Amino acid sequence: MPVPDLFFTMMKEEWRMHSTVFGSRGFALFPVVVATFAFLGSLTLPVFSDVLPHQTAALLALVLFLLMGVMVGSFGLMGREFMNRRFGQASLIAYASRSLPVSERRIFAAFFAKDTVYYILLYVLPFAAGFTAATPFVSLDPALGLLAFVSLTLAFLMGLSAVCLLSTLYARSVRLLIGAAAVLAVSGIAVSHSGIPVFPPYAFLLDPAPRPLVLALLLILVPAAASVLLVTVDYPDRTKRFRNSLDPIAGRLRRLGSAHFIAKDALDLLRSEGGAGKVIFSFLLPLGLIWVCLRILIRFIPGIDPLVVFAVLLGVISATIYNWLTEFDSFSAYAFLPVEVAGVIDAKLKSYALANLLPLAVLVLAAATSAGGAGSFLPALATFLSVSAYTLAVTVYLTGLYPNVMLYHAGVFLRYVLATSPALLLLIFASLLNPAYGFLSLLLVLPAALLIARGRTRWRAWEMPGY
Repeated sequence: MPVPDLFFTMMKEEWRMHSTVFGSRGFALFPVVVATFAFLGSLTLPVFSDVLPHQTAALLALVLFLLMGVMVGSFGLMGREFMNRRFGQASLIAYASRSLPVSERRIFAAFFAKDTVYYILLYVLPFAAGFTAATPFVSLDPALGLLAFVSLTLAFLMGLSAVCLLSTLYARSVRLLIGAAAVLAVSGIAVSHSGIPVFPPYAFLLDPAPRPLVLALLLILVPAAASVLLVTVDYPDRTKRFRNSLDPIAGRLRRLGSAHFIAKDALDLLRSEGGAGKVIFSFLLPLGLIWVCLRILIRFIPGIDPLVVFAVLLGVISATIYNWLTEFDSFSAYAFLPVEVAGVIDAKLKSYALANLLPLAVLVLAAATSAGGAGSFLPALATFLSVSAYTLAVTVYLTGLYPNVMLYHAGVFLRYVLATSPALLLLIFASLLNPAYGFLSLLLVLPAALLIARGRTRWRAWEMPGY
């Protein structure tokens, strides 16, 4: 089967999977929601132009889409995992190499292209359309909309292709990944001293010349081609065997309650494809880029302490750990056991609390490496814990045990943004005035507790539809 045929068939299948879960209209309106928020956000550009110049806002937007590409690109880490887990029941196409004369590389190439187009249509194009619609109201040239779309697409694809290559190398060999990372680091340092644009999409946005465009395309096409050539989607002819670690781990956690559920979550995460490496690509790397962006932002807003702002963003991103904990099973796996949905959710929350020690360590490290971090650590700590709990509570209430799927429903996504954005933006702007205002985040604890209590009962009788 030619790659174009695989591509179009996979696109149709992606639509079928999502529309089956929450209806064609709910999924089709998702880009409209993204465009609406991009339009409203663009209208605020003149308001904040004194403290956030347009060029800086553009850089932040490009970094945001670079981060999005990084998170999407991490699917290369799980080549075999996607075949066996994600698509085992939902996608006959991804299993085609088992029964038809279709190579794994051809399937992976089509899958790579499908996800690229899929996310561009879902996020990049609506965002650029919303910005373009706002240009007449903020005295900007509407032609900037096309330039923004090209630049955002380049930034997204750079993140996607680079991390897909790194994660593909990781799936083959950790040593190979370390070697490639070292080469990239040395190359990046050399490029930064050579006058070549370090971030070509941003250079192209400022000056749409052929040089940054060609450089960006090279940084996209070369890693993407290498990922397809190096992808490994093997099917072992023997069963994997592990020592019985469930009972020993549960024994250490028995004081927490739900010990066996928590132990199962840990084993699912560690024994799935990529293991703890998934955390590096989908969590630590975006956080590192966010910290770098905040350090850059300090140059434009003198006197601010970025630690509390970082704590807000850290709390939001840490909530994605819940997505990892819920991706390996559904409640139907427990249907024959005397277990209720509320019990499974409680266990996931406890697993989340333990996993949240990682972002807490990141916050401590950030405070230790930033000037004046010790003075703002306590409000930053309160902010992180409160925002993390509140964002998690909103996720549980709106999506139950299925955040990876339900957040693509336009109505659910809209309610998620409306429930979280006002409080988070208020905390960010207040902390810019005084880091001590971070203690205001403690007001989120009560609504978080109420949302979790409601969420435990709301999803009692709902099961995700089959594909």
